[in-house]
Amino acid sequence: MPWDLDNGRPIYLQLMEKIQQDIISGIYKPGDKLPSVRDLALDAAVNPNTMQKALSELERSGLVYSQRTSGRFITEDERMLKQMKTELASEHIREFFEKMKQLGFQEDETLLLIQDALKGEH
Repeated sequence: MPWDLDNGRPIYLQLMEKIQQDIISGIYKPGDKLPSVRDLALDAAVNPNTMQKALSELERSGLVYSQRTSGRFITEDERMLKQMKTELASEHIREFFEKMKQLGFQEDETLLLIQDALKGEH
């Protein structure tokens, strides 16, 4: 099944974000071997060169590392993974509050809505 990619943003960035999300959510675990560039590109329905660029950027960030003849692997640096998860969560929260602000909600109103949602109320 092709990945849900948006033509309005660079594809390689979206590929990076999807792989990061898969790592953070536990689809890929620390130390796991990633599928080959070709297999990932086929799965995402993108050009292998685009997938290669995304993986190279993930390598540069330290999230992924290469072993010359064995392929690419997920970092085992738990601190890095936890920090990435926290940063991603913070980004989602900021975006959520910005959207609520655009809808005309004050922060205290938004917090009340969140509390109600957590209680199962609508």
